[in-house]
Amino acid sequence: MDTRPNSPEGRDIRYHLHGYTNARKHQESGPLVIEKGDGIYVEDVAGNRYIEAMAGLWSVAVGFSEKRLVDAATRQMSKLPYYHDFGSKSHSPLIDLAERLVQMAPVPMSKAYFTNSGSEANDTAMKMIWYRSNALGHPARKKIISRKRGYHGVTIAAASLTGLPNNHLSFDLPIANVLHTSTPHYWREAAPGESEEQFSSRLAVDLEKLILAEGPETIAAFFGEPIMGAGGVIVPPAGYWEKIQAVLSKYDILLVADEVICGFGRTGEMFGSQTFGIRPDIMVLSKQISSSYLPISALLINERVFEPIADESDRIGTFGHGFTGGGHPVAAAVALENLKLIEERDLVGNARAVGARLQARLRRLASHPLVGEVRGVGLIAAVELVADKAGKAPWGKPGALGALVNGLLQQNGVISRNMGDAIAFCPPLIITEAQIDTLVDAFDRSLAAALPQVRAQD
Repeated sequence: MDTRPNSPEGRDIRYHLHGYTNARKHQESGPLVIEKGDGIYVEDVAGNRYIEAMAGLWSVAVGFSEKRLVDAATRQMSKLPYYHDFGSKSHSPLIDLAERLVQMAPVPMSKAYFTNSGSEANDTAMKMIWYRSNALGHPARKKIISRKRGYHGVTIAAASLTGLPNNHLSFDLPIANVLHTSTPHYWREAAPGESEEQFSSRLAVDLEKLILAEGPETIAAFFGEPIMGAGGVIVPPAGYWEKIQAVLSKYDILLVADEVICGFGRTGEMFGSQTFGIRPDIMVLSKQISSSYLPISALLINERVFEPIADESDRIGTFGHGFTGGGHPVAAAVALENLKLIEERDLVGNARAVGARLQARLRRLASHPLVGEVRGVGLIAAVELVADKAGKAPWGKPGALGALVNGLLQQNGVISRNMGDAIAFCPPLIITEAQIDTLVDAFDRSLAAALPQVRAQD
């Protein structure tokens, strides 16, 4: 790190408070300052090049240098640099994007509503659900169920949905009326001798018990990611979503599919809901909708959700919710061009084909002494690291081994992310099989470098 006070690193330490960062440790170690990007690669201010194996934050589908997105932004900026959708106003990019999203949805949807981030979208979904309950004359039906280790964002409501302790500690979260049910992590949570189907059945029973204990008349909705992302890339076990949806249907509870990570090709289908047979009432979209070139997110709602909301807005005189930048014309134009690229270049098919290479190569590492589990679908995967394979035990403090290997991986030219002891891989959808091999080879070298350190401290 350049320690000069006027260096980028020095000025960052002096002026910038980072998200998801130990602020005191950052003052000592400083940032990795990324200066430019090209395809699946990014480059730091010192000229070091890295494979960006997390696509930024699970999000840069088309890579870091797509000129067509730059041109789409430039054209729209020159024509209409800003407008809004308050008071029945609209603009062409927003209309086109709403139409496209509703038409591409894997189940019938009625309307699109635009926000700026996944967190805002999930927050808005909660407000819509509460608004709908009141419209239907069900004022007690306000409780929301999500899952332990689920991730739905960081606003006050969305962070409450998130089931990770560090998103709650010292923030006085979760708020009232947010409940959490079991994590569908078969490798970590299954009972001895329990099959995946049996495990899924038990989790469905857990959910039903929670609903009955709280009172079905008080439960409005269930939020879930098709694959749990920041909680460790948890792939649902066999039968899970079928059994969960049966419970929700039994008690007339809305289902919200948080597709912020899975949407637009990540799992080898356009949406994770298609991969796992999910039939949501609300879909939450962000990240790959614009490859995160500009901030934009969306909710898709079906008629069951829209009609009561429309009636209530008529009774009150307005739907009193909205964002200054929601559906921004430049972001909408970029999103439209990004979706064209995903379809024209068959990046969903690439995620399926090249994703098979990623999954196969990572699974060859399953016998490594530090590898507990390899999991994933398409171009999203995680490798859970352990010091003791038989006992699935961590190396010292949980997360220490993940941090060690993640640091070594960066030294080997790959930027990833460890969620505790799980190392995640979520590269841009444009990645090739040869680039997958380079990525996994670097990970293999990182495991080899970590092993002597782990054994030395056993």
